[in-house]
Amino acid sequence: MKLGIVANITRDGIGEIVAGIADTISAAGFTVSVHEQLRSLISDSSGYLFCDEKTLGITSDLLVSIGGDGTMLSAALIGHTYDKPLVGINFGKLGFLADVDVNKLDNFLSELKRGEYKVEERMVLESECTERPGEVHVAFNDFVIDKGYWPKMIDIRLEVDGEYVTTFPADGVVFATPTGSTGYSLSVGGPIVTQKVEVITIAPISPHSLTARPLVLSPYQTVKITVYSQHKTIQFNADGQRVVDYISPAEISISRCRKSLKILRTHSSSYFEVLRNKLFWGLDARNNQLTKK
Repeated sequence: MKLGIVANITRDGIGEIVAGIADTISAAGFTVSVHEQLRSLISDSSGYLFCDEKTLGITSDLLVSIGGDGTMLSAALIGHTYDKPLVGINFGKLGFLADVDVNKLDNFLSELKRGEYKVEERMVLESECTERPGEVHVAFNDFVIDKGYWPKMIDIRLEVDGEYVTTFPADGVVFATPTGSTGYSLSVGGPIVTQKVEVITIAPISPHSLTARPLVLSPYQTVKITVYSQHKTIQFNADGQRVVDYISPAEISISRCRKSLKILRTHSSSYFEVLRNKLFWGLDARNNQLTKK
């Protein structure tokens, strides 16, 4: 199996971190290639195979993201484009998506070598704005529409499968996948959705209404959003990574992408354990302890 490494190049000392992980992977019997942008960050790069993004995506059997969840989402674009599974080694803060602890790398590689893993198919969203026909964006976590640099609220009109739903004033709105339900969507009151359920969640950001509540849709429904702002543009971003300014009023459609994202999880990985340990789900505030089984 050939593993391709991508990493957060802004992290201090990332070159030596990548070199150490690459050496460990090689010692475990795997072939390793490294993203070209890391070449200048590794002090002695002569012993490593470097590839550009396209070559890395085509030739790797598994993409390894080294960093936090943001790095994982950047690497996901490569994995989705070239239909390759992705796993994250956490060097960030939370590591909800990049859930392999670097201190347990040897255990992970042993499980990988023994075939003790599964590849999950994660739902992906895609969007298109009438202002730029043919320009399609994808999101693995969420699409966020917000007021951008404008200090006042924007008006958001929703339609689902051609049927009018509602219009509400707010700072914005989050459209999330199940993977993204524990991200920005959660922080604005959206529901936690397990990875085995495929839905689209819609969560308003600071709505100026007591009745604008989160909404859960079938993945086979299409949402049309018309956004009105007194400012000339509104801001649209995918996964907090790719940001676009659209002219107001902007008409945007969001639906499920036909191609899913592949995430590799070992048999020892547990979604609910991650919820408990990293988001403190079930924390008993009375004694500051997680609830027991």
